[in-house]
Amino acid sequence: MSDDEREEKELDLTSPEVVTKYKSAAEIVNKALQLVVKECKPKAKIVDICEKGDVFIREQTSNMYKNVKRKIERGVAFPTCLSVNNTVCHFSPLASDTSELEEGDMVKIDMGCHIDGFIAVVAHTHVIQDGPVTGRQADVVAAANTAAEVALRLVRPGKKNKDVTDAIQKVAAAYDCKIVEGVLSHQLKQFVIDGNKVILSVSNPDAKVDDVEFEENEVYAVDIVASTGEGKPKLLDEKQTTIYKRAVDKNYHLKMKTSRFIFSEINQRFPILPFTARALEEKRARLGLVECVNHDLLQPYPVLHEKPGDYVAHIKFTVLLMPNGSDRITSHPLQELQPTKVIDDPEVKAWLALGTKTKKKGGGKKKKGKKDDKAEESAEAEVEPMDASTNGGAS
Repeated sequence: MSDDEREEKELDLTSPEVVTKYKSAAEIVNKALQLVVKECKPKAKIVDICEKGDVFIREQTSNMYKNVKRKIERGVAFPTCLSVNNTVCHFSPLASDTSELEEGDMVKIDMGCHIDGFIAVVAHTHVIQDGPVTGRQADVVAAANTAAEVALRLVRPGKKNKDVTDAIQKVAAAYDCKIVEGVLSHQLKQFVIDGNKVILSVSNPDAKVDDVEFEENEVYAVDIVASTGEGKPKLLDEKQTTIYKRAVDKNYHLKMKTSRFIFSEINQRFPILPFTARALEEKRARLGLVECVNHDLLQPYPVLHEKPGDYVAHIKFTVLLMPNGSDRITSHPLQELQPTKVIDDPEVKAWLALGTKTKKKGGGKKKKGKKDDKAEESAEAEVEPMDASTNGGAS
């Protein structure tokens, strides 16, 4: 077997080493999310919290794979974002920004970590208050979370991306909410955060994706954003955009010296995965990034908004489609929710009753006995089916 073949063979979940790297990245990003949730308090500066999330990931990953022959890249796979209330996504401000959190704010935290390019991403919604989340805020968090739970049960070998798109819209409607348009769930591969297999959040004539079937040993970032508004977010201010990704297939000879300097730094430090402009010198970055974006060298992640007064919730998780079923490796417990709606749609209840593990196919002789029979019965639903009566509060 040539080195190339060996390399190719090791890139998916058939390699225990690859599974370990995904799970190690997930463990770090889950802890980073825990830290960030604790930091979400009234009067806390958003940029400071974002920075703490990124620093934690960098520190934790730097302690791993130190003494290996081949240099292993590791660190932030997606910069920490805190998008508040009707802001939908990607708010990760520059150091000069003074935005602060307030009591009652609904904060969407989004972040990612990688080890050797194997990426674990997570997003979570937290309301800054004591006691249960109620009213429309509870409805929208329950909508996003229940949709995520349904998606977890439908992103499995043999199912199609369209099945998931249709189902999550149905779940959101049960809470009188909308799934936000334009949000894509992607297959993850080594150093690829936006793989070719895609799940649309909303079926839309303008946004066509290929019909695909999920397969064993694939990894997905399942990304659900729900809104009490129309679910059609707008870009209000391009200056708010701070997260970019190098468009590796594009080249252009930049005219401005500042742009060339910034672009050279990006190529050295962030050649493949998304990064925050906060990591660059601010004044120079503001000038240089514009030309890079104008000539498609960078793909921007815009900060989008619903209308003022709308509530938006975000749940994202990473799932490994293992031979024995789906393994969700990133998550965070939700606050207690008291939504105004209850799921009574039989189809949604049936989806939630599905287990996420599959029965192991034969192999070797089994000992007869009650204990083994019970183990076989429970293998179908190793991850608890979600009880629809919890109103979306289970995580």
